[in-house]
This record gives sequence, structure tokens and C-alpha cells, in this order.
Amino acid sequence: MNPGQVILIGSTICVMLTAHFSVQLISEHLFHWKKPKEQKAIVIITLMAPIYAIDSFVGLLDFQGSKAFFMFLDSVKECYEALVIAKFLALMYSYLNISISKNIVPDEIKGRQIHHSFPMTVFQPHTAHLNHNTLKLLKYWTWQFVVIRPVCSILMITLQLVGAYPSWVSWTFTIILNISVSLALYSLVVFYHVFAKELAPHNPLAKFLCIKGIVFFCFWQGIVLDILVALGIIRSHHVWLDVEHIEEALQNLLVCVEMVFFAAFQQYAYNVAPYRDNDTSSVKLDKKKE
Repeated sequence: MNPGQVILIGSTICVMLTAHFSVQLISEHLFHWKKPKEQKAIVIITLMAPIYAIDSFVGLLDFQGSKAFFMFLDSVKECYEALVIAKFLALMYSYLNISISKNIVPDEIKGRQIHHSFPMTVFQPHTAHLNHNTLKLLKYWTWQFVVIRPVCSILMITLQLVGAYPSWVSWTFTIILNISVSLALYSLVVFYHVFAKELAPHNPLAKFLCIKGIVFFCFWQGIVLDILVALGIIRSHHVWLDVEHIEEALQNLLVCVEMVFFAAFQQYAYNVAPYRDNDTSSVKLDKKKE
């Protein structure tokens, strides 16, 4: 077998393992479907790893695709990332019995102080008190990325297809998206700091690392690959294959491998045990009543 065939076989195995771990976890939640609001969010978050893996595998199958094609694949991952960030915040709200739409905020958490840091202090007071409006603001800061990400993706792909995508446009979209995702992640960090004590039993840090870890690895390894290309360490030895396609192939291969580990870690972070314990406790209560 040539190196290309070995890579395809290896990436296929990685995608299958990722799908196995994710489907196993989702099926366990579906079997112990006790809190639909929480578990719907968990299912959506769990699907992040296989979607990233499959998306990258498609990129490997057509590693000589156009820039618009690879931009589309990247947009699929990043749009799903936006949805996952929003669902993660919804999951945290559910743990705390907070409902923004129904104006339900437990009395014991009202009035807590939220301390903003720079540069948010330019637009917000350094200290704010927790109420329905501040919680709604945190939600809006998260959901703006869910809207901005797909809009930017559609515009980027359209401009690429019509051949009107100069470097300054690319940098403009990059700046907008980085500000947008930073604001969304900032709202999650603020929320975690305010409710760290109440969220502790739900292991929120591990849950957040599953999401941030995927985004972190994909982003920074892309930066590293760009540097290696610029230094000439990664270069093309074939006339029919340019260095940009080699870089894309390496990025997709790394994502396929990494998603196996993240899918396995999700089984710990989003374990079904709390919902299975509910089954056991309900059985014990029924026996006591008898």
C-alpha cells in the first residue's frame, strides 16, 4: 500500500472509533431519558466529535478540492461549534433551574456580583448584580455567535466562488469571527465563575474542556501548520499537488485522530450515571411505598 492508502485506512478506523464512542454514549442517554432538556443538549454536544471527524474525513477523500470546498468543510465544523457553545450554556441554565424565556431565576442566586474584566469594562460596569437582565445579556452574548458564524460562512463561500475574496476581506472576516467567538466564550467563563459552587456536582470544567479542547486543538494546530509551511518545513514534492492541499490534508488527518480521544473523554464528562442513579433511586422509593 502507498502512503495515501495507509492514511485513508487509518483515518477510517479513527472515524469509526469516534462514531462508536459517541453512539454508545448517546444510546445510553436515550435509554435513561429522564431529563430531556438536559440530555438533548448533551446529545448535541456529544455529536460534535463525530461531525468534526466525518467532516475532516470527507476533506481527506477529496484532498485536491477547491478553496471553496475546504472553506465549506471548515464552515460546517465552525457553525456546529457555535450551536454547541449555545447548548452548553443552556445545559448550565438547566442545572441551575434557570429559564430566561419564562423569567425563572431562583431567589438564592439573585443579587450576586459579576466582575467584568478588560476590555468588557469599556462597555459594562466593572461590577454588576445578577438578575434576569444580566442573565439574558450573557445568553445574548453566546447566541450572537450562533447567528454571526453561519452568516459569515455563507458570505465567505459566496465571495470565494465568484472570485472576489482578496486578503483584506479574509482578514476582516477573521477579526469579526474572533471577536464573536471570544465574546461567546467570555460569557461562559463569567457564568462558570458566578455559579462554580452550584455547578461543581455536575463537573462543568470537564464538560467545557470537551468543547474548548476540540476548538483549541483545531485552531492552534492550524497556526502551527501555517508556520511550518512558511518556514518551508512542509512543502510539496509534486507538480500536481501544491503545499496548501498538503496542509489541508495534514489538518484533516490530525482532526480525525484527535476526535477519537475527545469522544472517549466525553464518555467521562457527559456520563449517563446521574440519570441512571435517578432510575435506581426511583426503584428504591417504589419498594418503600410497597
